Amino acid sequence: MPTSLPPLTALRAFDAAARHMSFAQAAAELNVTPAALSFQIKSLEEHLGAPLFRRLNRAVELTDAGRAMAPDAKAAFETLTNGWRAAQRTQDHQSLTVTAGPAFTAKWLAPRLFEFAQEHPEIELRFSASLRLMDFARDDIDVAIRFGFGVDTTLFNVPLAEEWVTPVMVPELAAKYPTPEDLTKAVLIVDESIDFLDLPAGWAAWSTAMGMEALIPNGPRFSQADHALDAALAGIGVAMGRRALVIKDLAEGRLVAPYGTALGTGARFRFLCQKGAETRPQIAAFLNWILREIDKTAAVADAMTLLERTALE
Repeated sequence: MPTSLPPLTALRAFDAAARHMSFAQAAAELNVTPAALSFQIKSLEEHLGAPLFRRLNRAVELTDAGRAMAPDAKAAFETLTNGWRAAQRTQDHQSLTVTAGPAFTAKWLAPRLFEFAQEHPEIELRFSASLRLMDFARDDIDVAIRFGFGVDTTLFNVPLAEEWVTPVMVPELAAKYPTPEDLTKAVLIVDESIDFLDLPAGWAAWSTAMGMEALIPNGPRFSQADHALDAALAGIGVAMGRRALVIKDLAEGRLVAPYGTALGTGARFRFLCQKGAETRPQIAAFLNWILREIDKTAAVADAMTLLERTALE
């Protein structure tokens, strides 16, 4: 039995036919005639010395040999496709695809992007606002910004500013609730997106760290952090704001943090890309810009006093 691989075109024809279970649909995908595709598969079967498909009246089905080969053939062509895309991206210095969570995209990236676009008009930015796990090769992603714990050592990663939470509200409500104890009379908005944190960072955790009786939130609950902050910006109540998502509003006065105390989350946003890709001009420019933007609001963050966690949590 020959051990040399058959022609790649024949393997490609088999993969398409096995995925579609149709010679006609496989031929359309590969932009060849059904007769040409059938010829390629026939040559592959002759190379193997056994049939790969059973030809039925209006359909085909895989033989035992075809079923044995189909998964690896599919995986091999997916790997080749990913490798080719990765090679193409190394030659692309004008586009940048970034994925970040919806809240970070809405509250951190979107309000600042005009400045990046002015600074780098040659770079075409594309965004995917998603929290799902991404594969840099498969999903054509250049940069991911993710919030959480730990470090993926297989990727280039830069931890961004230390992340904390603090009560935030519009200035009118700050005048109404001048002390932390006054929050017992306020509408306390709940951001459920931080419930996954190993160290609690909600209303009860912050208030007990302040030495108060644990605050019980009584306001609307939101699964997305940006929606909770939009409610605070509308004056509906007081939200527990995450540093990255509220820092611009604090710096520009739309929101205030009147008590000047924050609770560390233990988690961080991180800038991630494939190792070696950080030197690509558009990725390096994007990272440098993010770090400079963080520095612009460092004074607001530095004015915050970080609380010690209590044993009551």
